[in-house]
Amino acid sequence: MITEKLKGAMPLGRVAVGVISILALLIVANKSIFYAEPGYVYHVRTITGQEKVVSDVGYQFFLFGRWNSWKRALTVQAVRGGSETLDYVEVENSETSAALPPQNIMFLDQVDANAQATVRFTIPTDPDSFLHLAHEYRTPENLLRTALIPAFKETLQANASLMSAEEYYSGGRTEFNTEFENQMINGIYIVRREEISQKRVDEIKGSANVAMGTEQQDYGDDAKVIFVVRKMLDDTGVPRRKSQRFIDYGVTVVEARVTQMDPNQRFVERMQLKQKASADRAIAREQRVQEEEQRLLAIARGEREVAERQAEAKVDQIQRTTEAETEKQLAITKAQKLKEQAEIEKQTAEINLEKARVEAETRRTLADAEAYQKREILRADNALAQKLDAEIQIQKIWAEAFAQRKVPQYVFGGGSNGTPTGADTETKAFMQMLTLDAAKRLSYERDLTK
Repeated sequence: MITEKLKGAMPLGRVAVGVISILALLIVANKSIFYAEPGYVYHVRTITGQEKVVSDVGYQFFLFGRWNSWKRALTVQAVRGGSETLDYVEVENSETSAALPPQNIMFLDQVDANAQATVRFTIPTDPDSFLHLAHEYRTPENLLRTALIPAFKETLQANASLMSAEEYYSGGRTEFNTEFENQMINGIYIVRREEISQKRVDEIKGSANVAMGTEQQDYGDDAKVIFVVRKMLDDTGVPRRKSQRFIDYGVTVVEARVTQMDPNQRFVERMQLKQKASADRAIAREQRVQEEEQRLLAIARGEREVAERQAEAKVDQIQRTTEAETEKQLAITKAQKLKEQAEIEKQTAEINLEKARVEAETRRTLADAEAYQKREILRADNALAQKLDAEIQIQKIWAEAFAQRKVPQYVFGGGSNGTPTGADTETKAFMQMLTLDAAKRLSYERDLTK
C-alpha cells in the first residue's frame, strides 16, 4: 500500500515542479525581457546596477532591471485645443509629445497675438550622450517640462519682439518663420530695445485761424518716436546669442515653423480699416488711372478725328488741286490748241491773204495787161473794132426795130415830098437823128485816124 502511494505521488510532484518551473520562467521573462519598438530609445538598468542604451528593434533582456522609453523625436506644439497640462505619450503612433494651447506673444508695436507653432526635436542615440541626458532629466516628461517647452515659449516670444505686427502682416511672415527656426537652433538673440525720434515727412499745419486759410502756423512736434530692436554684437561683429541649454545634451532641432498667427481684435479692426483705406486708395488710384486713360482716350479720339478730318480735307484738297490742276492743264492744253489752231489759221489766213494778194495782183496784172492790150489796140486802130462792133449792134437794134414797126396797110399820098406822116423819109430821118445821138453818146468818130 505504501509503495503504491509513493508511486502515485511521484508523478504529481514532477508535475508541480514543472508548473513551478514554467511559472518561474514566465516571471523571469516578464521581468527581464521587453520588446523594443521602432522610433524609441530605451534606457535599461539591470539588477546588477549596469546601464545600457537600446536602440535596436526586437526583444531585449535586462535581468530583473528597469527600463523606460524615450522617443527619438519629441514634438512641442502650440495648437488650438491644446492644454498646459503635459500629457506625454510614449506609445507607438502617438502624434505629439506635448500639445500646448496657442501662445500669446507680444510684437514690437505692443500688439498681442495668439501664435500656433511646431518644433520637432531629436534626442541623441549614442550611449554617452543619451546616458548624460537620461541622468540629467531622468524621464522624457522632465525634459519636455523643464527644457524643451520653456525654450519653445521663450524663443517664440523673443522672435515676436524683433518685428512689429504691421511688419509681420505686411510681408514679414517668411522672415519671422526663418528667424524663429534660426533662434531655436542657434540660440536667442540678445537685443536692446531703443526709442528713436524720427522727423515727420509731412509738416503738421494748424487750422484754428480761419482768417489765415491754408497758410496756418506750425503746431506740435514735427518728430515722432519709433521703437527699434537692435541685436547686440560681439567684438567680431557677430550677433550675441543666448544658447539653448538642451543643445549641450545632444538634443537638436529638426524643424521649427509658425503655422498660425491670430492678432487681437483691435489690431484686426485697425488692419481692416487700413486695408479698406488702402483699397479705397487703390480704387481711387485705379479710378484716377481710368480717368487719365479716359482723358488720353478722349484726346486720342479727338486727335484721331482731327487727323481724319485733316486727312479728309487733305484728300479733298488734293482732289480739288488735282482737278484744278487737271482743269488748268486742260485749259492750257485747250488754249495751246486754240493758240496753235489760231496760229495755223493765222498762217492759213496769211497764206490765203498772200494768195489773194497774189491772185489780186495777178488779176490786176492781167487786167492791166488786158487793159493795156486793149488800150494799145485801141490806140493802134482808134478802137476801130470796138467801134465797128458797137455800130453793128446799133444798126442791128434799129434794123430790128424798123423791121418791126407798125405802118398802115394802105397809104395814100402824092407830090414830090410824099406823105407827111408815116413816109420812109421821115423814118429815115428819125433814125439818123437817133444814130447821131448814139454816136454822140459813144463819143467816137467813125473816121479812122491816120
